Amino acid sequence: MKVSPVPRIAGALLFEPVPHTDERGFFSRTFDADIAREAGLDPDGFIQDSASRSARGVIRGLHLRRGAGEAKLIRCSYGAIFDVIVDLRPGSPTYLNWESFELRDTPAVSLYVPAGCAHGFQALTDPADVSYRIDRAHDPAEDVSIAFNDPELAIPWPLPVTIMSGRDRNAPPLAATLTLL
Repeated sequence: MKVSPVPRIAGALLFEPVPHTDERGFFSRTFDADIAREAGLDPDGFIQDSASRSARGVIRGLHLRRGAGEAKLIRCSYGAIFDVIVDLRPGSPTYLNWESFELRDTPAVSLYVPAGCAHGFQALTDPADVSYRIDRAHDPAEDVSIAFNDPELAIPWPLPVTIMSGRDRNAPPLAATLTLL
C-alpha cells in the first residue's frame, strides 16, 4: 500500500492499495495497521466503522465536529464519489484550503481526513457506498454543518443535487460556522 500526503490539506493522507487481480476478479487490503502506524496514525484510535449508501447526485455534507473534532478514514466501497475536505483548523498552514478527490471502488483508495476538517461528498453513481473509520463516538451535540454551495468555498460539485438532508439543505455559510467552532 502506498501512502501519499495531500499537499493542500496538512495531515490528510491518501492510502492507495495494490490489488491482486486474476481471472476471478481482485483481492485488495483496504486497511493495514502497520502501514497506518508508519504513516503516523494510531490504528487503535479508530473506534467506529460506519457505512452509507447514496443515490447519484446526493450530497452529504459538509460536516465536522466541534471540540476535539473527528478524524475519519473514508473509502468508496462501491461506485464513485466526488469527495471534499476543507481545513478548518485555525493553526494549520492549510487553513481554509479545500481539496477534492474522485474516490472509486477500484482502486479502493482511502482518504484520511484529519480532525478539524470538514468533509462531504456527492455520489457520482447509483448507488455509491462509502465506508468510514472514525476515531470518536458520535455525539449529535457536536455536529456542525457548512453549506455545500458556500460562495466563499466555491466547490464545483460535478452533478446537479438530487437529494439532501434537511440539515445539509439548511446548513449555514462558512463564515457563520466558523463562529461555532
